[in-house]
Formats: sequence, C-alpha cells, structure tokens
Amino acid sequence: MATIFLTPASNSAPTATLSGQLLRRKSNCYNTFKFKCCHKTAETIHLHQGNGKAGFSEKGHQDIHRDPPPPRPRRIILVRHGESEGNVDESAYTRVADPKIELTEKGKAQSEECGRRIRQMIEQNDGDGAELDDDWQVYFYVSPYTRTLKTLQFLGRAFERSRIAGMTKEPRLREQDFGNFQDRERMRVEKAVRLLYGRFFYRFPNGESAADVYDRITGFRETLRADIDHGRFQPPGHRSQNMNIVIVSHGLTLRVFLMRWYKWTVEQFEGLNNLGNGGIIVMEKGYGGRYSLLVHHTEEELREFGLTNEMLIDQEWQKYARLEDINYDCPLLNSFFTHLDDGQCII
Repeated sequence: MATIFLTPASNSAPTATLSGQLLRRKSNCYNTFKFKCCHKTAETIHLHQGNGKAGFSEKGHQDIHRDPPPPRPRRIILVRHGESEGNVDESAYTRVADPKIELTEKGKAQSEECGRRIRQMIEQNDGDGAELDDDWQVYFYVSPYTRTLKTLQFLGRAFERSRIAGMTKEPRLREQDFGNFQDRERMRVEKAVRLLYGRFFYRFPNGESAADVYDRITGFRETLRADIDHGRFQPPGHRSQNMNIVIVSHGLTLRVFLMRWYKWTVEQFEGLNNLGNGGIIVMEKGYGGRYSLLVHHTEEELREFGLTNEMLIDQEWQKYARLEDINYDCPLLNSFFTHLDDGQCII
C-alpha cells in the first residue's frame, strides 16, 4: 500500500503524515501543499483560505454556479379514504385483513366527488380576478391499503393523464395497526381502555400506538421534504408554481402528519376530530412560502376540526412567515409556562 504524505511547498519545512499533525505555510490567501505518494509524482492543489473551497492549479479558482431552488408545491392536500366496509360494519375486521378492506358504493361516490372538489379548488382563481396559470398538476402519495388505493382510483377520474405528474405507494402512510384480525368485543374493551390511558400513547396488543405512527410519519415527512427541496415532482427544466401534492391516507395517520408538521403537542393532537370519509384538509403556501391551514380554510372550519386559539395563532403566523423564520409567539409559551404574562414576552 502506498503511503500518502502532506508536504509543504517549501523543502525547508518539516513533513507531516495524515495521521500526524498537519503543518501549513501561508502564502497570501492560499495554503499550498504537495500530495506525495511514495511511488507517484507529486501533484499540487491550492486551498483557498477564505472559504475552504479547493481548486486545482491547472484550472484556477472558479465560482460554482448553483441553480435557484425549485418552486415549492402550491398545496399539500390531505384526503381521508371514502367510506369502507369496516366503517359500516366493524365485524368486517374479524374476517378480512385490515389492508384488504374494500370501499362501499357510497365510499366510491365520495371519492369521485372528492376528486371533483380538488380539481375545482385548483382551477378557481386567486380571488383577485387573476386566473391561475394552466400548467397545474397533481402528484399523489397513497397508503397501500385497498380502501385508499380504490379511493385514489375513483378520485383520479377527475384528472386527465396530462394533469397527473406521478404517484407513490407509501407504506408509511398506512393505517394505525390494531393487531391483525380483530376480535370485535375485545376491540371495544381496548378502545375504552385507550380513552382512559390516552389516545396518543396507548398501544393496542400486537399493534401500534399513535406514538408509533408518529415515528414512521416522521420518516415520511423527511422524505417528502427532500422531494420538495429537490423538485422531484417535475421533469428536469420544469419550474411550475402550481404543483399540488395529494396524500390519500387514513384518519389518524393524517392527524399525526399534521401534528408532526406543525409540531403540535400530544394534548393538541388528542383534541382533534377525525376527518369524514372523503374529507380533505388543505395546507396551502402562504405569502412567505410556508404552508398554513388558514390560507384555504376558515377559522370556523379549523375550530370544528379541533384547533385551539393557540393553534390558530400559529397558523396565522405560518400564513405570513418566511421559511427561515422561527415563531416565538407568546401564547404558545404561556400555555406551558403559566407564570409568564404578556409583559414578559420577547417579540
């Protein structure tokens, strides 16, 4: 194996190995080293003192051109699946595996109607009389359960192929696991115990707690944010401002997703109400680039969903804040530090 040495350009200075102390000689704003291998010719590079970037001497220092970040999707639309056989008859879970539960005919109709509502929402104007650009598309993330896949199939009838940018079947969006085939009477007991123990932390035997769902949704959120940051919803060179992400999943999973995204507390999560079958909740990009529920929804709609005054204050902040901003809103602190008052808030 060849031994690599770092040797200063001047022969008068001592030699340092990679495992030893790195010795440097400054010359103007550059450090010059020779990388020497015991059986190869020395090759010189220059290390810029100001920014840490390395440039090969034969090419000289060059600025790295970086393209501006891709536009963030305009909306993240959360959709609960249409009515399923399990919603109508809980005994279905005793004979059919949860991932294989089908939609009812009503659930199929709800899903189609949901698709039409989403399209109408996308196509409507901004409220200032200006029509949206006609380059809008939708990209779908969907739970791999039968009822969510069927919901997406019927929902998708509202969109022609050119409007569908793509889809991903995402296992982390699946329903909370209640434990394989369910015993109907035992499940009633377990759900009653969950109310006493707490809806977030109670883990069903051989299944999951909402806290377990939170952990896997955290992983999905990071994947989604990476996809957003890298513009993976659009072909290279396309920079449409009107991409819409649609997530088709389950009631508790969607509430946990919102909890994770907006950093809601356990108590705030437990105060939320479930979306109806085929229901949607819309996270829309605000004036500073963040997603807020108050761009599309009214305060009354969000209160019905279960948002408190403190959560609404935060959504108002999200509506106007920039991506790099941090919310130091006082009421959120005062809900925990009860000894504080408005006069002690840092603005």
